[in-house]
Amino acid sequence: MDSEYSGKKATEKIAVIGLGASGEAAVRLALAKGAEVHVSDASNDPAVADRGAGLRDLGARVELGGHALAPLVSADTVVASPGIPPDSPVLSALRARGVRWISEPDFACRFLSSPLIVVTGTNGKTTTAALAAHLLAGAGLTAALGGNVSGAMAAPASALAALEPPPDRIVLELSSFQLAETRRLRPAVGVMTNLASDHLDRYGSLEAYYRDKRRLFELGGDSTTWVLNADDPRVLEMSRDAPGKRLAFSLERPSRPGAWLSGRDFVMDLEGSERQPSGGQSERIAGVDDLQLAGGHNQANALAALLAAAAAGADPGIAAAALSTFAPLPHRLEPVGTIGGVRWINDSKATNVAAARSALAAMKGPLALLLGGQDKGEDFRELVPALRDKARVVLAYGAAAERAAKQIGPAAGGDVEVRVVRGGFEEVVAEGQALARAGETLLLSPACASFDMFANYEVRGDAFRALAGRMSQ
Repeated sequence: MDSEYSGKKATEKIAVIGLGASGEAAVRLALAKGAEVHVSDASNDPAVADRGAGLRDLGARVELGGHALAPLVSADTVVASPGIPPDSPVLSALRARGVRWISEPDFACRFLSSPLIVVTGTNGKTTTAALAAHLLAGAGLTAALGGNVSGAMAAPASALAALEPPPDRIVLELSSFQLAETRRLRPAVGVMTNLASDHLDRYGSLEAYYRDKRRLFELGGDSTTWVLNADDPRVLEMSRDAPGKRLAFSLERPSRPGAWLSGRDFVMDLEGSERQPSGGQSERIAGVDDLQLAGGHNQANALAALLAAAAAGADPGIAAAALSTFAPLPHRLEPVGTIGGVRWINDSKATNVAAARSALAAMKGPLALLLGGQDKGEDFRELVPALRDKARVVLAYGAAAERAAKQIGPAAGGDVEVRVVRGGFEEVVAEGQALARAGETLLLSPACASFDMFANYEVRGDAFRALAGRMSQ
């Protein structure tokens, strides 16, 4: 199974499991290349049914409400959506039959001719990928953004394969779920933003999560340029044996060849590279004040994006000039209103402890923190040092509320008030507003997934934004 589909045989059989955005894009691409396509989804809700009806009109065989094994086992290539856990019944059944599957980006890369800049890491992936594409465009290159990026901002990789003419560069954000089943994709530039605990609700251990992240380095070759976080020893250790060239970024010290923060300046030194500004000397290429994004974590993201753009062929000085025109992305330290003197910040994308810790570091205290959602099994005590510096009160809510409060309360030792808030999201936010004082911030940085109350973190952030609008009236 999993043959190298060339698009030359009209009888090639492609099976796609999952009819989300990436599954639909894979089906459309396979049909456009002349394949015979079967797609299945365990759901049959109206949105999935509408999507399936459109694909059926294009010639796909669509199965909703389950996954028949026969068309999957007989397919030449099986493409599985990243949202389907590897221990799900359908994938377990395929594994028992010796059938392998690939990720949607891996399928798409067979038809992508543009050099690929692949971005992964625990946090900062979307911002770094979007910023890299923005900088490439600012330097005069056509750049398409896709992959794991939210559908509202970019398309799945398979949709990029349909672009005519092909862009000069393609920037793909890939999650650990996608990397796990990717084998043929070859990055020209690979970026690892950072590594921290995440997705322990899906992975049996942190080591298993890191194993999938390591796939990035296994996909590269001698011609790949790696952009690495020099401040994260886990990234450096993971990339140690990867072939290719290395560029590093740091907020703490000079990192040659690479880029770093020096005071309020972004400095680059590529040590004689053809992309080196000013003939081989370290040079200031931008400043922190050029960046519209708040927080040290976004300064690191900017350094990573600057190096990725340079490694992909952009003139560093010209690319850096585009930093000032990159607007903050939704749900990432997004100001959404001020009510009664309380500033509301939507950081719904902070779906793990490390991301919430970065958000706290970027904030000026005091603040009231909304923390909770679907529990991922992380240690909330890791937030306590940052909470002591910034938070006056933590409102723990949702499925993770009890465990979060039990961990944070004793560890904070009375320095931070911790309350468990019952009820729906609107009640939680209303209590947060009631407890916050004029001049403080109400920060939604949940450190948890959203699925106990919402379809995804975007819906959660949209709800927070809508409540800000309603309560300000």
